[in-house]
Amino acid sequence: MKVSHVVSLFCGCGLAVSSAFAAPDPNFHIYLAFGQSNMEGQGNIESQDKTVDSRFQVLWTSNETNCGKSLGKWSDAVPPLASCSGKLGPADYFGRTMVEKTDSKIRVGVVDVAVAGCSIQLFDSPLSQSYMNQQAGWFKQRVDAYGGKPYERLIEMAKKAQENGVIKGIIFHQGETDAGDGQWPSKVKAVYDRILKDLSLGDDIPFLAGEVLRGGMSSGANNNIAKLPQQSKNFYVISSEGLTQPLNDGQNVHFTSQEYRDFGKRYAEKMIEVLGDKIKPVAEESSSSEVVSSSSEAVSSSSSEPQSSSTTGSIVIPNASHTLAVGKVAFDGASLLIPLTLDHAGTVNVHLYSVLGNEIANVRELMDAGSKTVQISKKNIPSGVYMLSVQAGSSHVVQRFELNR
Repeated sequence: MKVSHVVSLFCGCGLAVSSAFAAPDPNFHIYLAFGQSNMEGQGNIESQDKTVDSRFQVLWTSNETNCGKSLGKWSDAVPPLASCSGKLGPADYFGRTMVEKTDSKIRVGVVDVAVAGCSIQLFDSPLSQSYMNQQAGWFKQRVDAYGGKPYERLIEMAKKAQENGVIKGIIFHQGETDAGDGQWPSKVKAVYDRILKDLSLGDDIPFLAGEVLRGGMSSGANNNIAKLPQQSKNFYVISSEGLTQPLNDGQNVHFTSQEYRDFGKRYAEKMIEVLGDKIKPVAEESSSSEVVSSSSEAVSSSSSEPQSSSTTGSIVIPNASHTLAVGKVAFDGASLLIPLTLDHAGTVNVHLYSVLGNEIANVRELMDAGSKTVQISKKNIPSGVYMLSVQAGSSHVVQRFELNR
């Protein structure tokens, strides 16, 4: 087994940061959204849409900043959610309904990438470049909002979202452009499989695909969409039945604002049904049979006593503020090795989380000023992507790393 260091949020030795950075919050539920123009949203944004519960957040995926959002930054999910050229879409009231119908401890975040007029090939990474080479200039300009590579931008931002929360599902609206392609369902499945692989997700992530406008010019796409559940037990179709009023834009493809609201609610209601207990809040200090905290499973290279500290309960709180540095995680064949440097003596808390937000191991111990290595046994730690959280006083460092056999 080897450790491959994928991302250090603080470059190299993990520089000290404020305690605002933390391990992924298991109660911050992330949903990926992607597709073409209907997912981008074409409905007019009305006054009722401009106020949103702060529990519903969007991670901005576009290079565009003229609508008040910044790439890679969370903000309240006021539309548009995918790009500044978008409007109101199904992701808006999907998120609002998820917030409304789940526990108040749950926050919801969306990562939305959508390009009007695109084929599923745009999100099929091996084929996307050859597809792009055949497209007109206006289309390429739309794609440029995502750095020229929408799939890669979706994955990049999804990984960033995993630093803060846990991906629970995917919502999708696409297919109008590919209405005549009988291979479309299998192509969608290939994109889904690649997403799971690239984000180290489990094989139970629900994928909800919405029907197109039933009376619209691309209504034939619904024949393909109906076949999606044959591709995976995790695929579900969201009906557009009753959503019969096309947007007055001359295209006969898009829904009205009210229908986007209703459609988004349908997505949310299905997601809640499918996830069941998985959307219940996790206790902040939940225990796990996989937690490794005894001296036989989580030990350090040396012991120490603090030079100066005050105590609250059984936890030692250092008087001085700390400067904390965390080196790259290594592996010696039996243990994870976590090199630490601390400029003041005090209590150090080390937590290891899966990308799903589950705590895998934790170590809490007193440490003298200087350098030492904390060891965590490999027991119950399979290959995968993990988040390491190390805290001393007000200093907090988070690292993402991958453990490979």
